[in-house]
Amino acid sequence: MPKLTDAMTNNHKQCDEMFVQAEEAVSKGDWAKASALFKEFEEAVEQHFLMEETVLFPAYTAKTNLSSVTDALMNEHMQMRTMIFEAGESIKTKDQEQFLGQAETLLTIMQQHNRKEESKMYTMADSSLRGEVDELLAKMGMA
Repeated sequence: MPKLTDAMTNNHKQCDEMFVQAEEAVSKGDWAKASALFKEFEEAVEQHFLMEETVLFPAYTAKTNLSSVTDALMNEHMQMRTMIFEAGESIKTKDQEQFLGQAETLLTIMQQHNRKEESKMYTMADSSLRGEVDELLAKMGMA
């Protein structure tokens, strides 16, 4: 049986790799490449957030009546959305120093957030949504 933890953790890794590639392009001053890569990253992260916010978190909350966990994670999503937007603006203005500073902070926050989801949220969801995993993965386009 596929596990939510495996699928969502793999998606985190894909997003992280996109971010690293965009950061490397900024470090080299390749602004066209950085812009394209960062846009891919931004779209992938937004898709990931939407999968959680519209499918996984509501299913978990409906099953467990525990919205405090998902509410906290969605608040972190909003914080990261703001930071991603600001980093994207730094790419548009070709401000390498500002982007790299923002990237360092964003990476730290993403890593902390991912650890929470991977070690807690996804494992709790795998357990409480055991019979619904295949359906949820299909709804998220991950089946």
